[in-house]
Amino acid sequence: MKTSYARWMVAMVCSMTLSSAVIAEEQASDPWQGFNRAMFSFNEGLDTYALKPITKGYQVVMPDLGERGVNNFFSNLGDVSNTFNNLLQGKVDDALMSLARLGFNTTFGLAGLIDVATPMGIEKKSEDFGQTLGTWGVASGPYLVLPFFGPSTVRDGLGRIPDAMIDPVMQVDDAGARNALYTLRVIDTRSQLMKVEKLISGDKYTFIRDAYLQKRAYDITDGAENYDSSNF
Repeated sequence: MKTSYARWMVAMVCSMTLSSAVIAEEQASDPWQGFNRAMFSFNEGLDTYALKPITKGYQVVMPDLGERGVNNFFSNLGDVSNTFNNLLQGKVDDALMSLARLGFNTTFGLAGLIDVATPMGIEKKSEDFGQTLGTWGVASGPYLVLPFFGPSTVRDGLGRIPDAMIDPVMQVDDAGARNALYTLRVIDTRSQLMKVEKLISGDKYTFIRDAYLQKRAYDITDGAENYDSSNF
């Protein structure tokens, strides 16, 4: 009887120690959790009552071929940022590959509506300025949920500024056309996310946070083995 009680006590102590370690690690990576959860709820409400219904309507009226063309178009615009950020990271070959994709898809792909580069074997090399800062050794800082934009970190949030400055959509002079392009890109992005949101389980906030931080660490190290996500 005493042996069983002792084992139970040992198990309880181990469980409490493990739980304390998990909580401490979570607080270290997400010290602004109160603010972040508030912003997460705000974004969720905006998505539930506005963005998601609009996106579902878009999927209904837009043919699959049209959806694919829109996604290709914005993906092609993204290769402008990919080219610059690969170059800033010293990845000359990847920068040239991104530039080649941009050239082929813009010309032969009808302004990027058709992805002709991928079948040619020219791979997409996605990079942003947040990843560039990470490559330069800048720490991520705390996890941060941005209103409207969603999951981020202090570093990645700041990285959005230079990326926006070289965004081709930003260069459109006509305000109406520029806003229309921004809106369409948001809808296209949300449409793509609908394909993977069914994978979310448990606490949605925690799931998205952990998935985001792990993916960013993976992206910055280009998938290197034995990377430590806490360093990124």
